[in-house]
Amino acid sequence: MKHRTFFWFFLPTGLAMLLFIAAPIVSVVMQSMFAPHEAVLKTVENCGPFGCQPETTIDQEATRQLRAEQPLGRFVGLDIYIDRGHLAFSEVAAAWRAADGIGDFLSRLGNLPFYRAMAFTLTYTFVVTPLLIVLGLIIALAVNTLHRRLKGLVIFFSLLPMIVTPLVGSLILFWMIDSRGIIGSFIQWAANDPDLSLKASTGLTWIMLIVYGIWHSAPFAFVVFYAGLQTLPQDQLEAARIDGATRWQQVRFVVVPHLMPLVTFVALIQLMDNFRVFEPIVGFNASAHATSLSWIIFNDLGGETRQLSAASATSVMTIIGVAILLSPVLVRTWRDFKGKH
Repeated sequence: MKHRTFFWFFLPTGLAMLLFIAAPIVSVVMQSMFAPHEAVLKTVENCGPFGCQPETTIDQEATRQLRAEQPLGRFVGLDIYIDRGHLAFSEVAAAWRAADGIGDFLSRLGNLPFYRAMAFTLTYTFVVTPLLIVLGLIIALAVNTLHRRLKGLVIFFSLLPMIVTPLVGSLILFWMIDSRGIIGSFIQWAANDPDLSLKASTGLTWIMLIVYGIWHSAPFAFVVFYAGLQTLPQDQLEAARIDGATRWQQVRFVVVPHLMPLVTFVALIQLMDNFRVFEPIVGFNASAHATSLSWIIFNDLGGETRQLSAASATSVMTIIGVAILLSPVLVRTWRDFKGKH
């Protein structure tokens, strides 16, 4: 393809990427380095029958003028990134000095909102992603062995968790695990503890959110792997059977290597999605026991204060976190691509 032809072919995509990806990222980075202006105060003499007393009030006109002249706010550089609501360098150093050991230090870090959210986000990401890949592969292998008349029905029911909106799905499961719901009542009966509640325990809440994440995302992996199984060379499987390979050996040495590019693809997509976990926390009303980076952004943008700078700083760190998580997979993909050429 000629360079001129390629330029006009790529131009619409490039402009869309600049407009909808690059520009918002630059805007968020800029906003994260500016804090809202403080109110301009003025002191006036308030005189009465018993004398004059100084009184400090907000100069509304001067405050509006300052905000109009500098709409982004006052420049603070990286101060927002290191305040108590984010990386909290001073608080982390103080916790390290006061801690009796690693366990105590990690416990103290759990009192800081950013590190508490990061702990759940990383746990959710690194537990849900591999388990949903394994579960999706198992479902794909099982469905692929069914009779063709049953495949359509089984595929339909397998896709239901992905069809349901994440927020709606989490709300449904939230009602089911309530003490009056079918799952909550069964757990209380099985544990012989009428006061047991999944919502009252941090550990059980994390497990509940992780189980939901696997249940909701596994159908995506299943669809991708099932499509990949349709391209599996049958001669390789036949040769493996002739050589006496067991079912497990066929999957390990023939099926899995064939599906590895799809495994990489699913891992990339799910790492990004799971690191931005948000809907389950809202749907389960689990913010008292589990928060994520996306939930912090939502919380900063909500209410009357609307801490845009704090939300922007968290957004930038979320982007950096996603890039760090994806870098090993992208590097491996690039090496495999270079090796084939």
